[in-house]
Amino acid sequence: MKIYKKTLISLFAVILSIMILAPRPGVAQVVNAATKKRISIGVGLFTDIWMNSPSGMKTRTINQGVQLFGTYNMPFGKSNFSFAIGIGINVHNLYWNYMFQGRNDSLQFVKIPDTLSYQRSKLTLPYVELPLEFRFKAKSKFAMGIGFKVGYMIYGHAKWVGEDYLFKTTNTLRASFKDIKNIERFAYGPTLRFGYKWFHVNGYYALSSIFQKDKGPDMYPISVGFVLMPF
Repeated sequence: MKIYKKTLISLFAVILSIMILAPRPGVAQVVNAATKKRISIGVGLFTDIWMNSPSGMKTRTINQGVQLFGTYNMPFGKSNFSFAIGIGINVHNLYWNYMFQGRNDSLQFVKIPDTLSYQRSKLTLPYVELPLEFRFKAKSKFAMGIGFKVGYMIYGHAKWVGEDYLFKTTNTLRASFKDIKNIERFAYGPTLRFGYKWFHVNGYYALSSIFQKDKGPDMYPISVGFVLMPF
């Protein structure tokens, strides 16, 4: 968890430094104005629709996630089109009726027995991402973008809140399982975004499975949500 927090802090610091980075004296105002105009910062919420889940697996209707990114825009001359590249973080959550068992070096997920009561069982997948996007922005402030992104998972972990099935006590068990070995490290897929001024609707279609081949079901998310881009 410390690695996860340090990565979040580092990423936020990078994005913030991009916004306030000052060049050498004499050209500071000109370069700052031009540079800041090309910087886009976005933060958003989304839900994951989990596809190709096996029979018997139930996922929650809303699997909320969060995203944060910063991009640098390169316009095509004086046209309304541009290309953007950046860095971001995206956290996916899968709320399901499965749980993990075993040691950290050999964790396996199994269906939760009907005799076991629980409040929450989820798999959290945070990624550091490299987004690429072709953008269009009209004079009316309508904007859209078509792109692709690649992510690297930094701290995949599972959480359990419910009956204590590990130590067989009457207390509520709150457990976190880390270093899950059967999850793919890389995720990638196309993106789509459109909106007006600073409010945008966006989507992501994963082309990669979250589990390694023959280590779990060939599940992948379709993400739909909104993003605020005030800068």
